[in-house]
Amino acid sequence: MKPFINDDFVLSNDFAKKLYHDYAEKLPIIDYHCHLPPQEVAVDKKWDNIAQIWLNGDHYKWRAMRSNGIDEYFITGDASDREKFNKFAETMPYLYRNPIFHWAQLELARYFDIFDILSPSTADKIWEETSEKIKNMSARSLMKKSNVVLACTTDDPIDSLEHHIAVAEDTLFDIDFKPTWRPDKAMNAENLDFYNSYVDSLEAAAKTEINSFDSLIEALEIRHQHFHDVGCRLSDHGLDTFYMSEYSKSEVKTIFEKIRSKQEINHDQLVKFKSAMMIEFGRMDYEKNWVQQLHIGALRNNNSKMFAKLGADAGFDSIADERFARPLSMLLNTLNNSDNLPKTIIYNLNPRDNEMIATMIGNFQDGKVPGKMQYGSGWWFLDQKNGMERQIDALSQLGLLRRFVGMLTDSRSFLSYPRHEYFRRILCNVLGNDMSEGLLPNDIENIGAMVEDICYNNACNYFNLNN
Repeated sequence: MKPFINDDFVLSNDFAKKLYHDYAEKLPIIDYHCHLPPQEVAVDKKWDNIAQIWLNGDHYKWRAMRSNGIDEYFITGDASDREKFNKFAETMPYLYRNPIFHWAQLELARYFDIFDILSPSTADKIWEETSEKIKNMSARSLMKKSNVVLACTTDDPIDSLEHHIAVAEDTLFDIDFKPTWRPDKAMNAENLDFYNSYVDSLEAAAKTEINSFDSLIEALEIRHQHFHDVGCRLSDHGLDTFYMSEYSKSEVKTIFEKIRSKQEINHDQLVKFKSAMMIEFGRMDYEKNWVQQLHIGALRNNNSKMFAKLGADAGFDSIADERFARPLSMLLNTLNNSDNLPKTIIYNLNPRDNEMIATMIGNFQDGKVPGKMQYGSGWWFLDQKNGMERQIDALSQLGLLRRFVGMLTDSRSFLSYPRHEYFRRILCNVLGNDMSEGLLPNDIENIGAMVEDICYNNACNYFNLNN
């Protein structure tokens, strides 16, 4: 009997199998959006056991364990690593049809050569086997084993980027490791005390006084240039929705003065300020030929009691249902009218918005850069089989799937690279099914080239990471 994770996992017909094994399987990985801690790459972090790399900071697993009735003591509390691992093993049989089940089994197979299904009955054996093998693993060795050629982290404008610089200067490590500009805090002025404290930190990082809107932009441009000098070629924006309205420069200058002096502003003024900031961010990216990424639709930190206890990114976020087609169009149109629209990837978290985004990007393709506007891969709650298939379907039917720049991990874990394999298998299965049903021609060479483009070639050409 074949193991659950086998050569043809997810691949349901001969076309899909040939597409994956002959065209996708051995391609390098470009992980252009992740949340790996740069310091852990710089020091080549090691772990004592699988619980440390699997469960520390993984809010996907935390959320699942809570749903299974596991006490917080065994999730984020003071329980031992072994106790936490046992509780996750206890949860695994309840994760059937959840992507965490597939991810966990892929990770056991690819990094530990373990094909047993994790459960309470196999937990002891798997703990012992992984504990022995993990002694020879480190952050960098896992990236090399996964055939990663590029990883881009997510970094605040005030970050020194010292760890990225250290990695770049290490001639023994040949994987490109780049920062990504994430300036959300520079525009999120809802909490005046927090925002002004952040601006003070930005002042220190840019070594320039910030006492006006113009000086705020100047400080951000200084940091933007520093990121560029260290190799950054992408920005990223985490947005609950889009804020976009008409504004004048004088209005925004006055609003920022009020913010800086901690005078309350109303909602309309906040929207004008955020609108101006998104336009400035887009302009900066365009001028340096960066790619801007827009992640839209998370409703974060819903459980205020647990937020007070654990902080953000602890598994208490969900899909939002804000409507944002019009302000998104306004943002892209404003940048386009001023010839400042950079290459853009738009990711949604609510599947309701799939077709809207797939059609929106077509409005701003420029006929010069192939696939300039991208509909991003299934993200967060949508980076599972059904979510990826629906994204592929929407993009195929309303745009050009072959210009798609493919998958990313969006993860904090060095064991997450099999998510690229998962995506590649799903992509090949979708295309193979269409070939089997006569919806695509029996042209394995051309469709295989399409697979190579989506899984690797398009990303190489799109991100300009060697410039």
